[in-house]
Amino acid sequence: MTTNKIEIIDASVRTKRSQNIKRQAGSNESSAEAVKRTAKPAKKNTARRKEPVNKKTIKIAFLGGLNEVGKNMTLYEYGGDMFLVDCGLSFPDQDMLGVDLVIPDFTYIEQNKSKIRGVFITHGHEDHIGGIAYLLRLINVPIYGTKLSIGLLRGKLREHGLLNTADLIEIKPGDKTALGGFSVECIHVNHSIPGAVSFAIRCGGGTVVQTGDFKIDNTPIDGEIIDLARFAEIGKEGVLCLLSDSTNAERPGFTESERKVGESFENLFHRAGNRRLIIATFASNIHRVQQIMDVAQRLGRKVALSGRSLENVVSISEELGYLHVPEGLLISIDMVNRYPADKLVIITTGSQGEPLSALSRMAFSEHRKVEICPNDCVIISATPIPGNEKTVGKVINELLKLGAEVIYEQMYEVHVSGHACQEELKIIMGIVKPKFFIPVHGEQKHLRKHSALAKSIGISPENILIADNGNVVELTASSMRFGANVPAGRVFVDGYGVGDVGSIVLKDRRHLAQDGLVIVAAVIDSVSGHIVSGPDIITRGFVYERGSESIIEEAKQVVSTVITDMLLGSAHDVPAAKSKLRDAVSRLMYEKTKRSPMIFPVILEV
Repeated sequence: MTTNKIEIIDASVRTKRSQNIKRQAGSNESSAEAVKRTAKPAKKNTARRKEPVNKKTIKIAFLGGLNEVGKNMTLYEYGGDMFLVDCGLSFPDQDMLGVDLVIPDFTYIEQNKSKIRGVFITHGHEDHIGGIAYLLRLINVPIYGTKLSIGLLRGKLREHGLLNTADLIEIKPGDKTALGGFSVECIHVNHSIPGAVSFAIRCGGGTVVQTGDFKIDNTPIDGEIIDLARFAEIGKEGVLCLLSDSTNAERPGFTESERKVGESFENLFHRAGNRRLIIATFASNIHRVQQIMDVAQRLGRKVALSGRSLENVVSISEELGYLHVPEGLLISIDMVNRYPADKLVIITTGSQGEPLSALSRMAFSEHRKVEICPNDCVIISATPIPGNEKTVGKVINELLKLGAEVIYEQMYEVHVSGHACQEELKIIMGIVKPKFFIPVHGEQKHLRKHSALAKSIGISPENILIADNGNVVELTASSMRFGANVPAGRVFVDGYGVGDVGSIVLKDRRHLAQDGLVIVAAVIDSVSGHIVSGPDIITRGFVYERGSESIIEEAKQVVSTVITDMLLGSAHDVPAAKSKLRDAVSRLMYEKTKRSPMIFPVILEV
């Protein structure tokens, strides 16, 4: 009985306490509501509110470099901190008429500029640093890179007038840089330019490794072999995700060592005999330039440089100690005609057939200092980048027409890639041992092939993700998934204009290029609407006017009829008359020629 009584009393006490708590909560709610009703509106809080941070999630936004070759840019986010890896450019396609360069869309970066802590550069190629000058116009953040990368960037920023305000910080392999919630470690790799590095990116959410462009070269020119041991150590520590270069994912085996090209040059120099040698290569391939100079020095030939970018890179590389130029070896391009052919080597730009490059100007007899002759042996020490095959072929054909011997075939081994082939890609994946894998840097076919390689070494298919520009990948210790997309695309640079040429302008340019322009001009009386002068028909890129008088005269009659019908009397609507003129003349031109030129009507009132 006593026990039951105690239990009943306890239950009653708990019930009363519960009721009291509910009444107190209700009273608090009522008080709060009353305060809301009676209180004056609070002043707006100007302090920035901290967004809730998921400390387990790393976000990777791809702003360039996927499903394309060039303009590489990747944005990392953890907590309230962001930083970029690379900021490159690409060169325009053939249908981008008049465009000089293509850079990434910086919209998302501008939206988050208060969170951006810096930019890390993997190496000094244009497709990785070429967009930095345009980025620094919008947001001034520290730029981290190795000595050569910073040296090349310094020259670019000087041209853009940004060097004095830029914060350029040199890093070297082995350095670990704290950047907000991130720590970024630099790892030495081999590539076709010195100073290339990969990054191990650490934060509370885990470790991400981004390789940048790389290959495994056991006999590099500078003697600095890729630091596979460090990759393996980081792999043992545990890597959440690997982002790896996919450029050569279609090619089996291993990439040849750069020294192989030096051996080929030795043989070709001997084979050239008493002929003049002209060698086209990438301006940034300093190791190749070094090998050409070394062979020329041994065989008693002088070396001349042709191409502004090549001259700049050689000057910077020599100044920083990456290139050794024997004294007296280099001569000015102005002096080439003073030396016999068998004592001369010309190193030039234009290995990709660029229309304004030095080699292209030589091929089309437009170079001021060098004239191609049958006694020339031209070596193209490069493989065409996808999409450049036609332009390179055109330059080769023109050189052959001038009588020169052109060596460009793979069988001569005058070029090796700076990117890893399949076996090297598998080695990196094997020693890094990532939980998740994202192939980067390449077209869709490269990304797909690289993901297949990852599967072949045992990475689970559900742990492999193929992304696109604008995608955001969210990583946690147990998952990898797509987040909300962000703005990412192409911005066209045309002269001094950045972004002022868009799809509509390019569409008009293509229209003009394909079908030409027809200008319809007439002067009318502003009161009566009578034609005072004209109509005149002017064509550009459409038909040769002297051979097409009948079409021009018929077009004039159409214009006169439209103006008379639309502008005489009370119906004085010039904009409507222009629209009617455009339609009528366009219809006539298509009926007569099956072409659709751009029609530009001009009606002046006096």
